[in-house]
Amino acid sequence: MSEPRAIGSVIHYWGGLGVAGVELSDSLRMDDWVHFRGATTDFQQRVTSMQLNHRFVNEAHAGQQIGILVADKVRVGDTIFLLED
Repeated sequence: MSEPRAIGSVIHYWGGLGVAGVELSDSLRMDDWVHFRGATTDFQQRVTSMQLNHRFVNEAHAGQQIGILVADKVRVGDTIFLLED
């Protein structure tokens, strides 16, 4: 696996929903593997649910703000990395 590439940062977290608000600096697709990392955050997961403007999407691009269902708590300022083969 190559080095992870930063593709965005967390701008909000809805704890009750388990959803991270992420501002993207690069593209992200459903089923991609990502790594959330911050001062106290460090976990990897597959993207299984992603929304743009409250609509489910299969792909999002740089500059967009999306919601991603997350497996663990994230914090504002955490970085999201794309894990590539």
